[in-house]
Amino acid sequence: MVEPATPREMPASLELRDDRMPGSEALIALYDAVGWSAYTAAPETLVAALAGSLRVVTAWHGEHLVGLARIVGDGATIAYLQDVLVHPEHRRSGLGSRLVAAAFAPFGDVRQHVLLTDDEPGQRAFYESLGFAEAHDVRPRQLRAFVRIQS
Repeated sequence: MVEPATPREMPASLELRDDRMPGSEALIALYDAVGWSAYTAAPETLVAALAGSLRVVTAWHGEHLVGLARIVGDGATIAYLQDVLVHPEHRRSGLGSRLVAAAFAPFGDVRQHVLLTDDEPGQRAFYESLGFAEAHDVRPRQLRAFVRIQS
């Protein structure tokens, strides 16, 4: 079980785990609940993606999966936050911050913590509250971020 420092108080009824991989039904239900249908269109790929991750931290409300964060990368020079999901019923509870902190916990000495996210309202404020900056805002030198999405 994971017990990271809590950025905000999380309801006692929620439990963070790093030792319980959700089954495909629970994953599909959570990814569907947040509207990430590109993942749920190929459940076997979603399961393989989680299995290939460096770290997966899940949040449970009893037997219900209500949150997930996963890290990909090499764990030595880069830790990439690939997914952060919080079921809509549990948003604004501090759960997202807790999931990110728990996911990155073993990678405190890794120089690059990276993520790529949608340009939705609230995304920037959330990630900046966790210490992230947009690549072009990093000082003393500016960085560029590139991405190629395969359709």
